[in-house]
Amino acid sequence: MGHGREIKVFSGNANKPLAEAICHALGTRLGLSDVGAFADGETSVSLHETVRGLDVFIIQPTCTPVNKHLMELLVMIDACKRASAGRITAVIPYFGYARQDRKTRARDPISAKLVANLITVAGADRVLTMDLHASQIQGFFDIPVDNLLGAPLFAEYYMRKFDLDPGDAIVVSPDVGSITRARAFAQKLGLGLATIDKRREEANRSEVMNIIGEVRGKTVVMIDDMLDTAGSICGAAAALMEFGGAKDIYACASHGLLSGPAVGRIESSCIKELRFLDTIPYPAQTPCDRIKYIESAPLFAEAIKRIYEEVSISTLFR
Repeated sequence: MGHGREIKVFSGNANKPLAEAICHALGTRLGLSDVGAFADGETSVSLHETVRGLDVFIIQPTCTPVNKHLMELLVMIDACKRASAGRITAVIPYFGYARQDRKTRARDPISAKLVANLITVAGADRVLTMDLHASQIQGFFDIPVDNLLGAPLFAEYYMRKFDLDPGDAIVVSPDVGSITRARAFAQKLGLGLATIDKRREEANRSEVMNIIGEVRGKTVVMIDDMLDTAGSICGAAAALMEFGGAKDIYACASHGLLSGPAVGRIESSCIKELRFLDTIPYPAQTPCDRIKYIESAPLFAEAIKRIYEEVSISTLFR
């Protein structure tokens, strides 16, 4: 496809404040469009600007309500494709349906692959996302996928906030599945690493089994890719305090889904502060002083600029 003459950025209804912040960082404005629904609930999309031959970026995390926001993304991609856009990049700050990335039991679906197929067939030429739940999901797409990392943003924040000494602080992975992410994060901060060995009996429920590493008397920073009902991370924090003897608990995760009892669990937990990226809007009806956000718009804007200019984005991972 021909290189676009200019950038056009559109957004669905999932996280318009983030889309507007990205446009501000790019020095452009959000494209004019109407994304709504017909009387029976079907998604309705109308683009009010030409996209013919242009480089189009559609910003839409597939967060709650997941199916609605996913359909908005697919229909917007189709609208741009049929309007002869030069290149279409789906900017998906949070990629939903990522937790079923393999068959763990007989007759299980691989939903992440299905959604990847839908996005590709709809007409996207490229995907830009943040902290996929499983890195192998990049291979589910038949188009290029740029998977940005939130760890550098968190590392920058904690280095400004604390004078982190390896003797007084440690990074903890809340489960074995996040150990690679936590190891890279610990290296950026120059800290040691510990992990929680847990057994998950069913979805959104887990039992802490063992703490691997020495956390006694230390400030703990836990990192994960997403936080849904907060049961796992709050249980891990309780174990670190009660059995491990940790001094203070801080936590961060790229995506704050905050479903069901999550906010209440965080309020009653021993976590002093919980930091998210703003990839998913905060549920305003359930405020919690312990939950804070870090802006991700500058990182997405820089990635979009580099994709448009067709230069490497590998430096953004550092």
